[in-house]
Amino acid sequence: MLMPRRKTPELTVPTLDHGAFNLSDEQSERGTVVCFYRGLHCLICANYLSELDKRVSEFAERGVTVIALSVDTEERTRAMADKIENKNIRFGHSLPLSVAREWGLYISTSRGKTSIGIEEPALFSEPGLFMVSPDQSLYYGSTQTMPFVRPHFSELVSALDFAIKNNYPARGEYDGEV
Repeated sequence: MLMPRRKTPELTVPTLDHGAFNLSDEQSERGTVVCFYRGLHCLICANYLSELDKRVSEFAERGVTVIALSVDTEERTRAMADKIENKNIRFGHSLPLSVAREWGLYISTSRGKTSIGIEEPALFSEPGLFMVSPDQSLYYGSTQTMPFVRPHFSELVSALDFAIKNNYPARGEYDGEV
């Protein structure tokens, strides 16, 4: 399990249009939103990423960068970016499943074609949303076992406003005996 206020796993992936993404080299005032999504086969992911695309500038105004990534190939990632008519999201692709597991993401097996007629990869990660501080420590994290019921980006933006105004620390850091 990832622990708040502690360093997150390394994360380096190729992106569609921005060269390699390396979390440890990311330059931002307040951190990076890392949005792991299931892949092209997931209609809920497409809707979720469309919402993220509308919010990227709001994160930027708060000194936060954004990346969305999956285990999908470059070709499938490009198809997802095209599907949502992406204007703002930096898309990463070809996430190794071993790295997904290091981030605490759940891994699913293919059930064949989805309701939208797109084949699922043999193995893929389920969604996760993380806010990583500039020192690469975990500030916020949420993982799902399936595509439903994800955190809303508007709420994350509002939470950032509160955290910035009140210098609010990452919570959930205690790992001692209970």
